[in-house]
Amino acid sequence: MKLLKQQNFWLVMVFVIMGILFYSSSQTYTQQSQVSNLHVWLADEPGKAFFAAHTFKYAGMLENARYNYFGYMEFLLRKMAHYSIYFALGMSWFLALKNRIKQPILTAFVAWMAATGYAGMDEFHQLLTSERTPLIQDVMLDSAGALTAVSFALLVAGIIYLRHRRAKR
Repeated sequence: MKLLKQQNFWLVMVFVIMGILFYSSSQTYTQQSQVSNLHVWLADEPGKAFFAAHTFKYAGMLENARYNYFGYMEFLLRKMAHYSIYFALGMSWFLALKNRIKQPILTAFVAWMAATGYAGMDEFHQLLTSERTPLIQDVMLDSAGALTAVSFALLVAGIIYLRHRRAKR
């Protein structure tokens, strides 16, 4: 009974996270933008020299803190949010499914694919939202977050299995 409650908790978490993502994708860029807050929070532009030295391209756009510090910081914040929320979604899927599927590698694969599939649907949802741009790069970033989570979960499950097996000897 306790195991069922635990599995159901993680399944509820999956749908809570997906609900948060759906709501977030329903907002326009203007509604979500944190640039004005970053102007207050980071008024002294901390680390600008460090970040200015790390220019890169993402989805064909040049990200450069030297010319647009607050836009760059918001970009980093958004991409960390993508990775982190899909890490949480991948982990939640894994924990919700681990005792239902009973094969850890298959559980990890299904959890990763479920999170990646939702990432694709989320980007499609952004296509339907004004001021939003769906990016395949975001799906790949989201998928990487979920893959990291399920890989970590597999590693921990493997360690627990080996410890349990050694304790039986």
